[in-house]
Amino acid sequence: MQERADGGTGGGAPPVEGVDRALRTLDAVAAAGPAGVTLAGLSAALGVHKTTVHRSLAALRHRDYVAQDPQTGRYGLGPAAVGLADRYFAEDDLAARLHPALAALCAATDELVHLGVLSGVQVVYLDKVEPERPVRVWSAVGRRNWAATTALGRAVLAQRDTPRTALDGYVAPVEPAGRVDATRLADELARARERGYAVEVEENEPGIACLAVPVLRGARPVAAVSITAPAERMTAARRAELHRVVLDVVPPLLPAGLSLPGA
Repeated sequence: MQERADGGTGGGAPPVEGVDRALRTLDAVAAAGPAGVTLAGLSAALGVHKTTVHRSLAALRHRDYVAQDPQTGRYGLGPAAVGLADRYFAEDDLAARLHPALAALCAATDELVHLGVLSGVQVVYLDKVEPERPVRVWSAVGRRNWAATTALGRAVLAQRDTPRTALDGYVAPVEPAGRVDATRLADELARARERGYAVEVEENEPGIACLAVPVLRGARPVAAVSITAPAERMTAARRAELHRVVLDVVPPLLPAGLSLPGA
């Protein structure tokens, strides 16, 4: 199949010019990376007048495929665009394949352990293993929670180096409003990338804290594993200790092709 100069394949004019232009715009936004791109930059890259590009961007923003940074005005991928890859690469057997690693981690830490994946702007809990002693936290396989307020979601978003322009899309639906803002979320993700794990402390349930580590295929996060404990036990020293346990216990039990950052 022959490739056209505009990056398409085949010959002749596109069947629907407006759709083709929107897809080209989306591709150009993705190519700009986490730094985003200005309207003028997109216009120059596509060879299309700014007014026309702006119409394509408006359609893409309406469906959250593109997000605009309110401070810089630059455009980046929105949560809907990023979520396409999550749904395409979803693994139905991931919970079963990672269950032995979760069981071993629970035994090593004597804490509640979860496995979660990103689904749009939420996290879905695929599996959990509970310790013998009770932990006063409600959780259930299949439950959903906001990615922006959970250690599981933050671990995945941090490893994916989610653009700042896309974070508003993860924050806006969180209820009640104001629990977290994009600036704070960006800071949390930066710290998670630096130390190798994400945290949340009493943001979803009083007295409960979590840390989470992403599970990778290559450089791409496909899931995250978390440890949940009473906040009084989850001190900074304890979190660092638990992170070391995760890196020791989980990698040898992961299926071929999966890994943890730093292991």
